[in-house]
Amino acid sequence: MKKINVLGLITFFVLVLVNLPFLVIIPSSFTAAGYLAFPPEGFSWQWYEMILDRPEFIDSLWFSLKLATVTAILATFLGTLAAFALSKYKFRGSGIINALMLSPLTVPSLIIGISALLFFTRIGIAGTFTGLLLAHMLISIPYVVRLVLTGLSSFDYTLEKAGYMLGAHPLRVFWDITLPLLRPAIVSGMIFSFLTSFDNVTVSLFLVAPDTTTLPLAIFTYMQETLDPLVASISSVVILLSLVFIVLLEKVYGLERLFGLNSQSH
Repeated sequence: MKKINVLGLITFFVLVLVNLPFLVIIPSSFTAAGYLAFPPEGFSWQWYEMILDRPEFIDSLWFSLKLATVTAILATFLGTLAAFALSKYKFRGSGIINALMLSPLTVPSLIIGISALLFFTRIGIAGTFTGLLLAHMLISIPYVVRLVLTGLSSFDYTLEKAGYMLGAHPLRVFWDITLPLLRPAIVSGMIFSFLTSFDNVTVSLFLVAPDTTTLPLAIFTYMQETLDPLVASISSVVILLSLVFIVLLEKVYGLERLFGLNSQSH
């Protein structure tokens, strides 16, 4: 008899429980009834068509896409530079700096949101796009740092040395050798930053204003007033967008490498 993998079995049931809401939300968004019902009563696209008639959802969607795109670009640039510095240069206090760079991953989002609100209010940028952008960069940069550090851990530095020995300029070596080899990790960090910003609720809740409302918060506000299949349809759109970027992440970098599982399979 094969030995039962208890950890694998527990993981399977946890994944099933985590994904059960999707199996309810998505079918419910196609109901023909005027209220949320599962299983759905009939089939209709009306609730997806109604999204176009709600300007608060359309405006917040474009705002979320703009915010997530800018966050991803800046977080990727700064996170990549930080990862290079931490990996290539060993200096006193580098371990502390590394821990500080990754600390937003361990601090509850609620604490980050409250702290950002207090600090940004003091300097006058609370409720602005700049304040929201800085907060989203704060929670996104650690993912870029982790991914690029993972890529650098298996990087063959002899290729760079060969370029230097052949007389190439350091910028040429970086552009032609280092960057192409690390491109999967960097692009994956950008995708993860985008998803982190686009789906965030807790941190954004403390920093948004009427003209800087993200799509997740628009959905949250709408649910406080009413609960109908329109919520399920707009939530399904968000799920679809997130799945598209997760598939891109898997194709570019691989989820196993992201979570450090490939090393366990050898």
